[in-house]
Amino acid sequence: MSKMRKIGIMGGTFDPIHNAHLVLGESAYRQFDLDEVLFMPAKQPPHKTGKEISPVEDRVAMVRLAIAEKPYFTCSEFELGLPGKSYTAHTLTALHELHPEAQYYFIMGGDSLFALDEWYEPSVILSHAVILAAVREDYDTTDMKAQINYLTERFGGRIELLYTPKMDISSTEIRERIRTDKSVSDVVPSAVENYILRNGLYNTGADLKNLSLQQLRPVALSYLKHRRIPHVLGTEQEAVRLAERYGADVEKARVAALLHDCTKKLNMEEQLELCQRYGIQLDELEQRALKLLHAKTGAAIARDIFGVDDEIYRAIWWHTTGHADMTLLEKIIYLADYIEPTRDFPGVDELRQACYRNLDEGLLMGLEMTIEEMTNMGNPVHHATVEARDALKR
Repeated sequence: MSKMRKIGIMGGTFDPIHNAHLVLGESAYRQFDLDEVLFMPAKQPPHKTGKEISPVEDRVAMVRLAIAEKPYFTCSEFELGLPGKSYTAHTLTALHELHPEAQYYFIMGGDSLFALDEWYEPSVILSHAVILAAVREDYDTTDMKAQINYLTERFGGRIELLYTPKMDISSTEIRERIRTDKSVSDVVPSAVENYILRNGLYNTGADLKNLSLQQLRPVALSYLKHRRIPHVLGTEQEAVRLAERYGADVEKARVAALLHDCTKKLNMEEQLELCQRYGIQLDELEQRALKLLHAKTGAAIARDIFGVDDEIYRAIWWHTTGHADMTLLEKIIYLADYIEPTRDFPGVDELRQACYRNLDEGLLMGLEMTIEEMTNMGNPVHHATVEARDALKR
């Protein structure tokens, strides 16, 4: 006979999800030996009828970002598919009918325990789930235990105390802090803060075209797949060194490096859609070479969303192929992307040395290495790369 799965349910608006939600889920998972915790955004909570809440797509996206590093946390859209308002009794009934073999644990804040008898069909809730009522570890639980006795005597079921650290965080407070342009990095995961900023949620006054460098870095990194972050940070580090070595604008080098791969994670269909949106003309090779497109779409996003100037725009645009008669910043970004510290390929140390002896010497070596590698692999070489090499050899 298979073991009954123990599944926690964290329901709520999650507008936005914050660290206290995550701590509550983690505490339930550990203390009650759960197999999984479902974070279940509500479609339309009954108690918030008439109140403006963020689109469900944004709330789901933030939940997914917040729990991404926890394999035992799952973002469930189950409740979103149910008709009508998001009553807990309806949700638990539907779950129980679908998975009668599972044991559900409904996680709630301690304050909700004292209002549970006023919820819609509390007897149904208690018949389909164990209630886990959160309480601070230093809190006098006398009143809560009395309330538990009252509820179980009246409605049946089982209610347990869920002990958690003290964390006074509310989504209302977070939204207000964002509206007044205050940081929320101490109360929400960085990926959630970046999503809020990037998408302008909660009437944020943040302008992505006027971010400080300190603000830009986490937002830029939020566009990337996790494994690409070390490369982009390495490119920033290398671009700064090269800019200082050859007298280029260091801040422009940083911005270009941070944004140069901002569309790298997109697939071919998504890249081509951006090209169409921004009127980017593609030659025959670019129409079928995914690796070439992110430079052009990345430049377009950098200018449209972040308001970079033409010099930075062109440095991002040409960082993959290069071109004849490149500017100083274009050369720096092309080479910083090539030789940043995480790069490890035959000849990279020699290339690094050449770049710091003479920038054009390093650029020519890098272009020739690219042409040789592409040719050996039987892949076509973009004409701009060949033209860049030929111009340096003249």
